[in-house]
Amino acid sequence: MPFHDHRLPRALIALAAASGLYVASATVGPAAWAHVHASSDSAVRGGTALVTFQVPNESDKGAATTALTIALPNVGSARTEAMPGWTAKLDRDAASGTVGSVTWTAAPGAGIPVDQFALFRISVQLPDTDTVSFPTTQTYSDGSVVKWDQPLLPGGGEPEHPVPMLTLGTGPAGAHEHHHGSAPIDHQLEQSNSPDNTARLLGGAALIVAALGICLVLVRRRT
Repeated sequence: MPFHDHRLPRALIALAAASGLYVASATVGPAAWAHVHASSDSAVRGGTALVTFQVPNESDKGAATTALTIALPNVGSARTEAMPGWTAKLDRDAASGTVGSVTWTAAPGAGIPVDQFALFRISVQLPDTDTVSFPTTQTYSDGSVVKWDQPLLPGGGEPEHPVPMLTLGTGPAGAHEHHHGSAPIDHQLEQSNSPDNTARLLGGAALIVAALGICLVLVRRRT
């Protein structure tokens, strides 16, 4: 007479749930770092730095990014890097002699396609503050606009459209930035992927625990 162990279906259900958790963690993680980031190797208070903005195309409608406007903290000087397929315009205040923003506009047929990103660089004089933010407006070819201007949430959580930020050092060797891409781009990508790696490890651990549970059930069934 066969022996029926009702614990086996439960174990299989647990394994299926763990598998679902693992798949979800593997697919949701990368979205957390698909934002506009600012980075610099020489960001110090009151100094001039080359700031790089990494801009991904996040359109879910197949539209290209065709314009990018970055607000500057009324800096004393700014220069943009020549970028093929794009024109740059600085918004200067003639009375104060400061620069309030920079806008890049793509030439017809150009822009950032879906699933790609572009790097926009500007040499800018930074303010004498601990941190500096760069509210950014991203415009798509279908007319949609995304504003990257939200501060960190209470407790340090990340909002849906975080403002690109840099933490400024106090000397030539003090470029220790942290918020939203405030490390060089290679390190930035490593840091951005770390939540995804953590999620994968947790999902893998759940699978192992579920598999061990099934093994125990099978052993008890045979005994």
